[in-house]
Amino acid sequence: MKIYTYTKCSSCKRATQWLDAQGMTYEELPIRETPPSVLELEQMLTHCEGDVRKLFNTSGLDYRELNLKASLPSMSTGEAIALLVSRGNLVKRPFLITDSFGLVGFKEETWASALS
Repeated sequence: MKIYTYTKCSSCKRATQWLDAQGMTYEELPIRETPPSVLELEQMLTHCEGDVRKLFNTSGLDYRELNLKASLPSMSTGEAIALLVSRGNLVKRPFLITDSFGLVGFKEETWASALS
C-alpha cells in the first residue's frame, strides 16, 4: 500500500496517524516531489467512477492559478492525467493506492470500511 502525502496537509497527517493506529504497513511518498504515476492515476480513476475531477485538489492554489475550474471540463482524460503527473500539488491528497482499490482525501469511515 502506498500513500502520497504533503507534509503541511492536516488531512494527510490524520490519515497516516489513523493508519499507524490501525497497525497498518504502508509506503509514504511526498506527493509534490514524487507524484503518482500515470498507471496509478488511471487505476485511481476507475475507483473514482471515471470522474477525473475527483483526482484534483480543487481547493489548492495551483488549481486556481491554472483556472482549471474552467478548463478541466474540456480536457481529455489523458491531458488531465498528464497535468497531474507533471504537478503533484494538483493531486487530491492523501492519495492511497493498493493493488485492489484506491482512496483520495481522508474520511475515517470510508477508510475503515475499505481497509477492513
